[in-house]
Amino acid sequence: MTKSQTNPKVDFFFTKAEKWNQEFAKLRTIVLGCGLTEELRWGKPCYTFQNSNVVLIHGFKEYCALLFMKGALLKDDKGILVQQTENVQAARQIRFINVREMTRMEPILKAYIKEAIEVEKAGLHVSYKRTSEFKMPEEFQRKLDENPGLRTAFEALTPGRQRGYLLYFSAPKQSKTRESRIEKCIPLIFDGMGLGDQ
Repeated sequence: MTKSQTNPKVDFFFTKAEKWNQEFAKLRTIVLGCGLTEELRWGKPCYTFQNSNVVLIHGFKEYCALLFMKGALLKDDKGILVQQTENVQAARQIRFINVREMTRMEPILKAYIKEAIEVEKAGLHVSYKRTSEFKMPEEFQRKLDENPGLRTAFEALTPGRQRGYLLYFSAPKQSKTRESRIEKCIPLIFDGMGLGDQ
């Protein structure tokens, strides 16, 4: 594999990192050693193959991670890929808490990255669940039944926007909170907007 160049536009991510600084630097070295192109996407270092996102470096309070964009398609022979939440369909993480782990796993990480590149070369795609397969909160179903205009507006949204609302409405444990979220979002739905469009 050919080593890639660092991208100056991405340097700030590594220099501003207060936590995981050494770990991020190690992951950067490993990924660049696999011949991917370094880009800045979503404010994070993202590594691409022919303009397709392959893997991203990001950090959280308790761990940092390599996020494989189509991780669900990888074989995961070592059983190290983590699905962040049950609603994440394509991406999978490999999590770390120190540089020692990364150094020990470097050959495995490179093998996973190489497999992810092969997934892109083959043009493989993740089969996403259809919107109808997502849970419909009963509070929202009631609103749709009571208001045909709302149903029409909701059905006119893109599938991604519909899924976003269904996940957002379903998340709270209490019915009162779900109802409150639904009420706040009704004007957005009528305006044809998704949750992140405001």
